[in-house]
Amino acid sequence: MISKEDLIAFEQEVARRFEAGEIHAPIHLGSGNEDQLIEIFEDIFPDDWKLCTWRNHLHALLSGISSDELMRQILAGRSMYVNSPEHRFYSSSIAGGILPIAVGLGMAIKRRGESRKVWAFCGDMTSRMGVFHEAREYAENFDLPVKFVIESNGMSVSTPTAAAWGAEPPRIEYQNVIYYRYK
Repeated sequence: MISKEDLIAFEQEVARRFEAGEIHAPIHLGSGNEDQLIEIFEDIFPDDWKLCTWRNHLHALLSGISSDELMRQILAGRSMYVNSPEHRFYSSSIAGGILPIAVGLGMAIKRRGESRKVWAFCGDMTSRMGVFHEAREYAENFDLPVKFVIESNGMSVSTPTAAAWGAEPPRIEYQNVIYYRYK
């Protein structure tokens, strides 16, 4: 498995290459949650689906996408929507966009009688949106193999989530949700 130091070094290299003008598209770097992600990915199997948001580099590396392939996608302008069918990895820069897809994948897996799971990673801003609650409840009501992971850094992109929503985000506790906070 990839180490915390490897994850940090990769993001630092992306930042360096962006600042040097080698990346001609938006990027969204992640940091501070390497330990939590490494722990969560210990429960994720290679044939599980991993879906996440625009802050996806660490997730992609932990999903088995090589650093060379990931950097190639970033240099091609796809930093915020990295995808790899081979690794069952999909990300989107649309807030909440992965959640209905996760539910659809979960339904397909259940109908086929397969044992894999879907892991849907989103931030605390997205966890406040209606699409999150609808997707989470649908997955629970139909007993779909979908696990939602809320990564709470207290920010809605560059605005504090409490300011964006008028209150601190509640800690959401359901059987099909993992919630963690980080800075």
